[in-house]
Amino acid sequence: MSFDPSSRSRLSSHDLHRFAQDSLFCRVARVLCEANCVPRKELYEAWEVARRARRRFRGGRVVDLACGHGLVAQLMLLLDDKSPSALAVDSKLPPSASRVNECLSQAWPRLRGRVQLVEAELESIALDAEDVIVSCHACGSLTDQVLGRALLVRAKVAVLPCCQATGKSDLGGLAGWLDPALAIDVTRAAKLRAAGYWVHTQTIPAEITPKNRLLLAGP
Repeated sequence: MSFDPSSRSRLSSHDLHRFAQDSLFCRVARVLCEANCVPRKELYEAWEVARRARRRFRGGRVVDLACGHGLVAQLMLLLDDKSPSALAVDSKLPPSASRVNECLSQAWPRLRGRVQLVEAELESIALDAEDVIVSCHACGSLTDQVLGRALLVRAKVAVLPCCQATGKSDLGGLAGWLDPALAIDVTRAAKLRAAGYWVHTQTIPAEITPKNRLLLAGP
């Protein structure tokens, strides 16, 4: 039977054999299989965002906005121990978010006490220019909020946009040429460049998600 990385099915102990290698990804996956609460898709998306962001951004406090289980934040710490801490924020954290953090902290004790899970509105979080702000599939105009917060403090930022809100987000006058969702993302990149940021664009594998455009930028 094929193993679909885009599935929203929870990873479970039945999947352990699929992650037999000693890579960091497989070790994390095995921990999450035992935790039995994280959708398969969330692991694959978080891994692709975290590893690509870490190639561009080293150190700094990691701030994971619209974080879900906070996987991106915790993977960022595992990939680069120079970051002192991570803050994972969502307006409504999954009930199992603390379990995921505890399971990962048991496997990697250096995570203990360095990851803060916060249930709050994004606008209430104090940010700093030294932060690395990440967001994996912040729905609709939430991605614009994340980018706006990053711009306000001149922080580095990586976003994987989701469900682009054509009624709320700026299409940059490009809807006559481009698919509306792509027009929104192109306009986001253009605004970052106009604000003096460098911009780098990538895609994560489409078999994980069709909403796979990754935008990385820094001042």
